[in-house]
Amino acid sequence: MQHKDLICIKHLQLAELEEIWQLAGQIKDKQKRGIPYTPLQGKTLAMIFLKASTRTRISFEVGMYQLGGKGIYLNGNDIQLGRGETLADTARILSGYVDGILIRTFAQSDVEELARYAAIPVINGLTDLLHPCQIIADMFTIREKRGKLAGLKAAYIGDGNNVAHSWLYGAAVAGINLTVCTPKGYEPKAEIMVEASKMADNCRLELEHDPRKAAQDADVLYTDVWTSMGQEGEEGQRLTAFQGFQIDSALLNLAKPDALLMHCLPAHRGEEVSSEAIDGPHSIIFEQAQNRLPVQKAILALLLGKKYT
Repeated sequence: MQHKDLICIKHLQLAELEEIWQLAGQIKDKQKRGIPYTPLQGKTLAMIFLKASTRTRISFEVGMYQLGGKGIYLNGNDIQLGRGETLADTARILSGYVDGILIRTFAQSDVEELARYAAIPVINGLTDLLHPCQIIADMFTIREKRGKLAGLKAAYIGDGNNVAHSWLYGAAVAGINLTVCTPKGYEPKAEIMVEASKMADNCRLELEHDPRKAAQDADVLYTDVWTSMGQEGEEGQRLTAFQGFQIDSALLNLAKPDALLMHCLPAHRGEEVSSEAIDGPHSIIFEQAQNRLPVQKAILALLLGKKYT
């Protein structure tokens, strides 16, 4: 990878994504065959979590261990951020102790400030705006299943949130025809839609408000929770607004016969996705979740395996 940090998919070229995916495939194969791959012996990753996490925390922490290094979990109360130390000062201090920083937080600007002042790689583990590592792993999973990405049709049905934003950037770079389908008033940020559309030379990025139209002949149907962390006060309003946006058997029947069903998890069964669908033959949701590990390991190996001066 040419970049020091992984902040947003829009900063990556397709060749850099391919580099991640190829290494992830090799790592996955080595693990199946019991062949150690430990390029990060003696390396450490500071993992700052200001938001709760299952898959991001475990995949990065286990990934560092399996690569020969160590992940150090830090919540807001474990470090001086919780007592008013600036991100810039935190970045400078951590740069002298560890080899990389993963941060999962609220504001995208926090990740960008940390990266600006850190002399070591910074990885965006999720913000309210973006979730790049999730979508990089998801595209790896689709690539495994279909052997390609360019030209496929994907439909993201649900809230125009951080996952939808990273999907737009990822589809633009990889050449996936993506329809983002939301209720009116819950669309992705207009500036991200415009920016991603300008990047999309070989694919179409579209907005839709009818889930049936979005699902028609899709290769991939994708969803996420309707109420994300920090939006709990809007739950009742959102449940009403998103009626009719559940991915169920009827919606899957409109997609291609071999369509893939994906969800970044955690899932609220019976809301954005039916239990019948999540446990059904189209679902690759749990394979998708498991692929976070080899993809995070590839990202770590590529970023932390370099020397920065």
